Amino acid sequence: MLWFICFFNYADRTAISAILPVLKSEYNLTNTQQGRIVSAFMWVYALTAPFAGLVVDRFPRKRIILSGLYVWSIVTGFTALCSKVWHFVLVRGAEGLGETFYFPASMSLVSDYHDRRTRSRAMGLHQTSVYAGTIGGGALAGWMAQHFGWQFPFVVFGVAGCVLGLVLAWFIREPARDEAERNLAIETGETVPPQAVRPIVPWSELPREVLLTTVDLGRVAVELSKRPTALCLMAAFIGANCVAMVFLGWMPSFLKEQYKMDLALSGFSATFYIQVASMFGALVGGASADAFRKRSAGGRIFVQALGLLCGAPFIFLCGWTQQLAILIPAMACFGFFKGIYDANIWAGLYDFVPVERRGSAVGLMNMLGWVGGALGVEMIGRAADRGVTLGSAIASTAGIYLIVAVLLAITAWLFAPRDAVTGDVA
Repeated sequence: MLWFICFFNYADRTAISAILPVLKSEYNLTNTQQGRIVSAFMWVYALTAPFAGLVVDRFPRKRIILSGLYVWSIVTGFTALCSKVWHFVLVRGAEGLGETFYFPASMSLVSDYHDRRTRSRAMGLHQTSVYAGTIGGGALAGWMAQHFGWQFPFVVFGVAGCVLGLVLAWFIREPARDEAERNLAIETGETVPPQAVRPIVPWSELPREVLLTTVDLGRVAVELSKRPTALCLMAAFIGANCVAMVFLGWMPSFLKEQYKMDLALSGFSATFYIQVASMFGALVGGASADAFRKRSAGGRIFVQALGLLCGAPFIFLCGWTQQLAILIPAMACFGFFKGIYDANIWAGLYDFVPVERRGSAVGLMNMLGWVGGALGVEMIGRAADRGVTLGSAIASTAGIYLIVAVLLAITAWLFAPRDAVTGDVA
């Protein structure tokens, strides 16, 4: 059920990139303005993510997930009414506010269904919805825009998301906050961990709880600062997400300009090869990380580092080559190794974060990662307006992958063994 919700989470945010060439010609947009439209979502998503994470740790996650789905779906529909740059910036920002609650809530929910033995595989499987949604947002939006006008895909995605939310409201079940860990302890005869369940907050206490949630942010940051592994994972996510957002935001335009593809084909090609390969990479990365985690506290992080290290050459090749026969395999290989990293983003973090802080930790990590994504997208747009080709700009991001891979390898070796959460060490 979360897979389908996440599909729309990514399809709705990706659709705008597929129609940028149309908006550029229809409204005479510069590359900088296009970058601002795409990054508006990322800035709001990032800046509200820490608050979203804290809310997730205090309120029922099912309610948060479904409320967010309704909000971002309605806002997606309103995108069809935009006609000025500030209109697009406004709705993209509002969509970011709706979507920022999803990942802290859904990953916290999944972690309470799956203990350390299967957590990476479960989250890797869920991660495939990100890639499917990205393909859906890029390919379907490009095709529908070419045949029915650029407004049509936003109306379709918005209505479909609302209908999905009404259906799934009957079926999603919320587990206890530490259900997986407690069941594992009972099964293996270990000491049962302390109860981490927060009571449901009555509506009459909501203002007080929201105030406490805001004040709590500083406390969470201080707690995480005592775990270098968690901080290094967050720093790595800044770089990795920067590269991912550059590809997501600019690849359709790059393909249209460099290879003269039409709108439908550029939207499809920019997403399909990378995202399908990422699906396989996420499944391989999840299974591998669960196996390596049995041997070492930093096992998941080693797998992530390997994925980024192997993916960097193909990032360079995507921007450097001028032959489509080379570009497509390079995009697929980049996508596969990206999936290996992605499968363990949250599972790796949860090895070093207490159960009661999982939502908050994801919120903080999302904030940092999407700030990196927003900066990357805007910098590419500014560079393009100053004469740098999109291909050169894309190729240069391979260096970011290499730096992050080295950081993760050092983290897994030096910090992970001592920072693992007590009671969750293999």
